[in-house]
Amino acid sequence: MANFWKKLNKPIITLAPMAGVTDIAFRQICKQFGADVIFTEFASTNALVFGSDKTIDMLRFAESERPVVAQLFGNDPEMFARAAKIVADLGFDGIDINFGCPAYKVVKHGGGVALMRNLPLCRAIIEATIKATPLPVSIKIRASICKETPLKKGKGKIKACGQPITALDLVKAIKNLPVASLMIHARSFETPFDGEPNVEIVKKVREIWPGILIYNGGVYSPETAKKMLQQTGADGIGLARGAWGRPWLFKQIKDYLQTGTYKNPDRNEIKQTIIKHAELALAQKGDHGLIELRKHLVKYVKGWPEAASLRAKLVQVKSLDEIREILKNTP
Repeated sequence: MANFWKKLNKPIITLAPMAGVTDIAFRQICKQFGADVIFTEFASTNALVFGSDKTIDMLRFAESERPVVAQLFGNDPEMFARAAKIVADLGFDGIDINFGCPAYKVVKHGGGVALMRNLPLCRAIIEATIKATPLPVSIKIRASICKETPLKKGKGKIKACGQPITALDLVKAIKNLPVASLMIHARSFETPFDGEPNVEIVKKVREIWPGILIYNGGVYSPETAKKMLQQTGADGIGLARGAWGRPWLFKQIKDYLQTGTYKNPDRNEIKQTIIKHAELALAQKGDHGLIELRKHLVKYVKGWPEAASLRAKLVQVKSLDEIREILKNTP
């Protein structure tokens, strides 16, 4: 099967996977704004192998999303191999292995970024997945994780302790494997969503990684995207929270890289995007799709002067007409 990664023009701007966020409607909106590669929410290898209808449903995708990649998490090479075959049968263009998720419920079971503490296991998982499928296999990792970090459930920072295992360590352990692309979230497990991204570790990985390298972490503007591409030598950018509620960021980045300028959407254009997103959510998942849409709606209006009152209304919407009416009554 052809490796679509090799056919993409650089820089590659991708929609990075986000649990509970990168659902089918949001992915389609991002694609319409120019996302080159779409990643699904991460799916459990165990759930796939044991036939979870909920997980299979979560992995539904539209043809318009292609190339679309299913991201998998787990900690057993055999389960990854079996899940990879299922993903291939579902018609995906690629498989991504999650070595980066910092979520408590994933890490406490030895998945996500916790796998970076066991480099031989990381290698075994990649080898088993590649062997099991003709699909191109990519991986997502983090800048670092301490060898021994006390887990803390819920919000708040986790105090780091011990010598960290870095993205560079992992890449050295697997660099001779035919991995199709590598995405690095440039923050550590201990500071997963705040603080300055570790650009230096991405630069060091670039020095030894000859394949496709995608930078991820803290990109909220076209200017930052260009800066990270220049500083790291990466082949592309993975957008996550920066595109949540702002899917036009894909187009803005591409425009800026090509012309040095970009346009901010006015409020009417944002409203049109919201309606389009809502129509897709309704078409894909019916009324339940609109319930899931609420978390996206509040992101779209962030920063508006009347955002607080709008959020109070939007988190209760149950129909497309309600959304239209709320927006119509908002200047």
